[in-house]
Amino acid sequence: MHFSALQIATILNGRLEGDPDIKVHVISKIEEANEGSLSFIANPKYEEFLYSTKASILIINEDLQLTKPVEATLIRVKDAYGSFALLLEKYNRILSEQKGHLKGIQQPSYVASTATLGANVYIGAFSYIGEDARIEDNVQIYPGSYIGDGAQVGENAVVFAGVKIYHHCVIGKRVIIHAGTVIGSDGFGFAPQQEGNYKKVPQIGNVVIEDDVEIGANTTIDRATIGSTVVHKGVKLDNLIQIAHNVEIGENTVIAAQTGVSGSTKVGKNCMFGGQVGLVGHIHIADGTRINAQSGLSKSVAEPNMALNGTPAFDYKSSLKSQAIFRNLPELEKRVKELESLIKQLILEKERI
Repeated sequence: MHFSALQIATILNGRLEGDPDIKVHVISKIEEANEGSLSFIANPKYEEFLYSTKASILIINEDLQLTKPVEATLIRVKDAYGSFALLLEKYNRILSEQKGHLKGIQQPSYVASTATLGANVYIGAFSYIGEDARIEDNVQIYPGSYIGDGAQVGENAVVFAGVKIYHHCVIGKRVIIHAGTVIGSDGFGFAPQQEGNYKKVPQIGNVVIEDDVEIGANTTIDRATIGSTVVHKGVKLDNLIQIAHNVEIGENTVIAAQTGVSGSTKVGKNCMFGGQVGLVGHIHIADGTRINAQSGLSKSVAEPNMALNGTPAFDYKSSLKSQAIFRNLPELEKRVKELESLIKQLILEKERI
């Protein structure tokens, strides 16, 4: 498919600078783009490519100041990243419409006689739909997936290949669950015994995933011991994340890969966690908290909108100052020893006098 600069600018409500009739047929990274490519710049680190790229059309922020001539046709918008995401969404929708919505039950698959299937449902081959499961309208379940007894999957949800949704878990509308994810496996509950061994604590709760959540590949969300593990509306989870039993993730929180949230921790709304963040159990995280990658949080965060870093995590700016001091410790040690030596000499000279 080919799109002109004018068509794209109209979709994005952007301001054109250059040839309105120039066309693109492929979307590329700015450093790899060639003639006929569409790309964008949102991160200042990539501005150097603005003047050397071979892309035909570039989406840029409206306040970006040019320091050299640019060959590409520019489309200026308020938020280049957001506009590019919108464009990709529309492009993907066009491709989906051309491909057509998958429908029907591929064989071999098993659908229990007591399961309820809505209209326009797709169930891929080698999938299993358990007793009393409820699959609502326009749900797409890709091959090799498992939907347990009594589980519910809301309208327009997409369950990619190999996803496992255990019994009585609830998936909301427009949820996207990527391949290999497991929802509703047992929480890590074991009671220590006098003999030194452990007795398993039955996990009789479930998992509730609210509307418009996206969950990355090979993420695990454990069922609650009692009650529910809850992921609220609009949450975005990356790949390889562990959410433990009875955890609650607040609306529109974003969590990057390899993060682990321990049992019964409550995360607020609009939080942002970098990759490999670790949270201990039974703590509360205030709304708007931002935690830098590889940080470890060992206590609750009461003040909203804090930025944290380090292990144990504390105020972001203070942690950077501490890191700078830590890097200078060898030099500081050397200076301390020199000062100690000088003081000893001064004391000796004073004693001679």
